[in-house]
Amino acid sequence: MKIAHPHPVRNAPGKASQFTGSALGDSILPAADGVIINQVTFEPGARTHWHTHEHGQILFVVAGYGLICPDGEAPSRLAPGDWVWIPAGERHWHGAAPDSFLTHTAISLGTTSWSDEVTAEEYSSQPHPEGEPS
Repeated sequence: MKIAHPHPVRNAPGKASQFTGSALGDSILPAADGVIINQVTFEPGARTHWHTHEHGQILFVVAGYGLICPDGEAPSRLAPGDWVWIPAGERHWHGAAPDSFLTHTAISLGTTSWSDEVTAEEYSSQPHPEGEPS
């Protein structure tokens, strides 16, 4: 058993090569048995690079509005209270909407493999009207 006592110190959630724009994170629970829990706040327009998770990822939107996008699809909108399951190995990105901050809790399962930057064209693709992929 581990009890986490998160602290208010803000740390960069990863290397600059993993994010476009400014994002700050709090380690909620350090790596334990292949599970990492972080709370990340993205400034407007900030986003992760493309990446995958060995055993998947769960996101919970705490505040603000954002986007998430699996490879080959249009982005979907994220709003406070949304939960997202990203299956193992699914290439994706997520981050803040252009006009909003976004804070989410990320539960990452297994290792994360980082890839290339999300282009401005990919980021600005028209989101699905109702936030759901077709």
